[in-house]
Amino acid sequence: MTKRRGLIRERVLRILLNNPSGGLSKYRIAKECEGAYPWVHELLGRFESEGLLEGTRVRDFQGLIARWQKWRVEPGKREYMLRKPLEVLSKADLRYALTTYQAENLVQNYLFPSRIDFYIEPTDLPSWHGLLTKGGLVGKGNTRVLVGDSQVLYGASEVGGLNIVSIPQLIVDLLTEGGVCVEAAEMLMDKEAKKIVPLPGL
Repeated sequence: MTKRRGLIRERVLRILLNNPSGGLSKYRIAKECEGAYPWVHELLGRFESEGLLEGTRVRDFQGLIARWQKWRVEPGKREYMLRKPLEVLSKADLRYALTTYQAENLVQNYLFPSRIDFYIEPTDLPSWHGLLTKGGLVGKGNTRVLVGDSQVLYGASEVGGLNIVSIPQLIVDLLTEGGVCVEAAEMLMDKEAKKIVPLPGL
């Protein structure tokens, strides 16, 4: 399994879980994830045979999350110590999306935001490094920059003047973080699963 294929699998899952009603065609999903249609079609067919999907409609939200966590491609990380990280983010003229503790606190208010984690566009890393070192220090601290697939920002939204990852992405990141984050992830997962209208006859 090449890293490219691993990223495409994640993209497919991210797109499905952000569009659970089945409104996207298989062709549209392949186009949005920038994957080869035959390969994406085969992957979607496998999910359907396993009872995770009905066409492109999500049948098992938790099951797809579990598959995503298993296949998750670990992003690169850079750590910094900043005095007011959220203030820096709110003023930054660069794309980003918060995840884990701070993002969960904004949408569910269960976890104490003990560390600021956020994704960036990979090509923006030099600009972010310059910005973060202006008023901060490099090394293990209260802020962690995550550098991975550019499509990790798919479905991101704004809450309280700050950008956060999509809820499915947040759930997977919380599960990966472990500890008390798992409890928060399970709470979010239950809420999201209840939003999916059951298919007729199920």
